[in-house]
Amino acid sequence: MEINDLSYKVIGLAMEVHRQLGPGLLESAYQECLYYEIRKAGIYVEKEKALPIVYKDIKLDHGYRIDLLIENQLVIELKTVECFTDVHFAQILTYLKLGNYPVGLLMNFDSKVLKNNIKRFIN
Repeated sequence: MEINDLSYKVIGLAMEVHRQLGPGLLESAYQECLYYEIRKAGIYVEKEKALPIVYKDIKLDHGYRIDLLIENQLVIELKTVECFTDVHFAQILTYLKLGNYPVGLLMNFDSKVLKNNIKRFIN
């Protein structure tokens, strides 16, 4: 599936989860429900995907974990915060860079309207 079509589909599924649950839950609840919806849609998804850090001659296998990795090309980072900060933007950009992934979506489920709190990032 083309990355833009994939992004569009995942955003629609995230909006469905948000419509059903509303704001105010823990990030892990939204992650599990979105993971369920993506798998149900027949899309390959990995949850809590390990992202090692390579620094010069060493590899740190216990680096970071991507919330959801879709079709090995779309990084999904979920938040339940009052508002995004520069640290959130830096985090997803770092994940894209470290994993050499083309596109990422940062989603804040702690909002009245999810579509106003989704940011797209390109590596």
